[in-house]
Amino acid sequence: MSITPSESSQLLGSPKIERDERDAFDPNDRVVDDLQPLHTPTKQRRWYTRKRILAALALAAVIVVFLAVFLPILFLKIRKHDNASTRASDPASVAGGSSGIPNPQSPSGAISGGDGSVIKLDNGTEFTYKNPFGGFWVQDPGNPFNNNARPNSWTPPLNTSWRWGVDRIYGVNLGGLFVLEPFISPALFQKYPTAVDEYTLSVAMAADEANGGLQQLEDHYNTFITEQDIAEIAGAGLNFIRIPIPFWAIETWEGEPYLAKTSWKYFLRVLDWARKYGLRVCLDLHAVPGSQNGLNHSGKLAPVGFLSGNMGLANAQRTLYYIRVLTEFISQPEYRDLVPIFGIVNEALVGIIGLDSMTSFYLETHDMIRNITGRGEGNGPYIAIGDGFQPHSQWTNFLQGSDRIILDEHQYFSFGGPQPAPIAVPNAQGMSGGDWPLTACNAWGPDANTTRKNFGPVIAGEFAASPNDCGFFLVGVNSTSTQPYCPEYDAWETYNSTMKEGIQNFVMGSMDALGDWFFWTWKIGENQEGRVGAPLWSYKLGLENGWIPKDPRTAVGTCAQVGGSLEPFDGNFQPWQTGTTSTIPASSSSQFPWPPTTISNAVVPMTLLPTYTNTAPIITLPPATFTSAPSSVTQSADGWFNTQDTAGGVTMVAGCAYPSEYDGIFTSTPTAPCTGPTPTGA
Repeated sequence: MSITPSESSQLLGSPKIERDERDAFDPNDRVVDDLQPLHTPTKQRRWYTRKRILAALALAAVIVVFLAVFLPILFLKIRKHDNASTRASDPASVAGGSSGIPNPQSPSGAISGGDGSVIKLDNGTEFTYKNPFGGFWVQDPGNPFNNNARPNSWTPPLNTSWRWGVDRIYGVNLGGLFVLEPFISPALFQKYPTAVDEYTLSVAMAADEANGGLQQLEDHYNTFITEQDIAEIAGAGLNFIRIPIPFWAIETWEGEPYLAKTSWKYFLRVLDWARKYGLRVCLDLHAVPGSQNGLNHSGKLAPVGFLSGNMGLANAQRTLYYIRVLTEFISQPEYRDLVPIFGIVNEALVGIIGLDSMTSFYLETHDMIRNITGRGEGNGPYIAIGDGFQPHSQWTNFLQGSDRIILDEHQYFSFGGPQPAPIAVPNAQGMSGGDWPLTACNAWGPDANTTRKNFGPVIAGEFAASPNDCGFFLVGVNSTSTQPYCPEYDAWETYNSTMKEGIQNFVMGSMDALGDWFFWTWKIGENQEGRVGAPLWSYKLGLENGWIPKDPRTAVGTCAQVGGSLEPFDGNFQPWQTGTTSTIPASSSSQFPWPPTTISNAVVPMTLLPTYTNTAPIITLPPATFTSAPSSVTQSADGWFNTQDTAGGVTMVAGCAYPSEYDGIFTSTPTAPCTGPTPTGA
């Protein structure tokens, strides 16, 4: 019998019972009535018969209660390491894992549904879930941590292990949701002309109390990405989302204007939606104290202040603490299968920081994380480190023996100067796209696969459909591109079929070359004129208008089709790269000590640089709350995985003066280390 995911709620009344579960309890087993003698008079036999009937009825009632309450929980669990192909042959067994409490978010009360099922939103509106790829959603109010959902037939459910080298990441970013950028949310920046980044936007908003003040940012968090967006991502054949968050989702310190702690609540809501639709999450710490790259998406346009400048060490100490807090949260059993990748610092500029200093930080972070999570497969997330826009040859044999490190590359042609080569023309094979598909294949494909051999897993955390810097506010509020070809690229409403095909072929060549990828980004907001001004950065817009492929799998083979030199990779990683327990040689620890031996662009020696102390109360990030779920299901999620991790939180040393975290300029150059006030009586 074939059962579709949308029918899974019917299974709750008659769950599939495995052999060992039937052996544990068989309602057909003979019941012996100890009260009935072997030989009795007729009247007594009738009395005993009635008694047996009553006992049987009572037993039947017990069985019904058992079946209704306990068996769905026992029978419909799916073990994490079951083979994904087995599950694909029995979708009902995947969809049903829950306690079966009727779901008010589904008009039918179902806890699962596939293509064509109807989703009811919190505001009472409804939409139809469209997924032609065999995906199905699962949402059981009685078990909010149910991981049985699946985005499509070729992606393992959340409760099944991801297989690096076999399963492929087809992902999108939720850029601009919790870390604002002018080209993604242009209307907000147009409203406040002095704003060039989230720092200055926050200052301007806070001064505008008449129009909502900083509350406008919470309104943005609440509306920019909706549940329907997440459902559409699953329905587009994708299987991962990368979620950039800033440090101010955890806390802010005095003088930092950002809206503190508020986005965390909405981040948890997105996690719930991702779980519901079977999407895995790459958590990306996108903005760290002091700015790791000086760009607007780091929070503030400023000099690099992370591991660079006079506050470089202090900012790195604070960043380590926030990485620790996030690791404790996502390593909890309720979240670790949902969030299997943690990008620890987005786009740190290694060219300014220095490779040795960056390696020292990565080694210290690796050891800190693994001391929290333990080592080996299933113990905490993979750690994604940025390539720093450095040649990948520099990362060959990086920290051999480390536990599950991923190299994250961001590949764009957009920021390399004018790119006048046309895209709406045929190439040598007669395909629209000009030279762009082949250029992407040759520039990125061989290097990505060679790096997989020499380093380990590689992901493209960002790429786009644009070969140039065209797009409203793309290069900043005051630096819109003036290239003569930009009007052609920006006028997406009038693209002809050749233009759309050319862009799509470029996108498919990029996907094929990169292998495991996240498009930047899912959605671009409208400007005050009511239109999307940077169209080639919106996966959603391209999907709806024909320049993003409907099925990302169709990109496989594009590089061969256009004559690209895609270096093959056989899918086999070294055991330690994907979870076999190992250790980093002691020589690495001595070669890359923490703190690093130097900090670039500091004007005083390392011994005089400002530092923080671990004496503050620990920050514990709150988990989501679920009013319908029993406490036995949710009480273990408290925001802190490893109870033996008891060191204090990072704070300033009392009595010490600190320069601005962003510019690091001393008002008075120190001549001795500041260790705080001298104890009384010393």
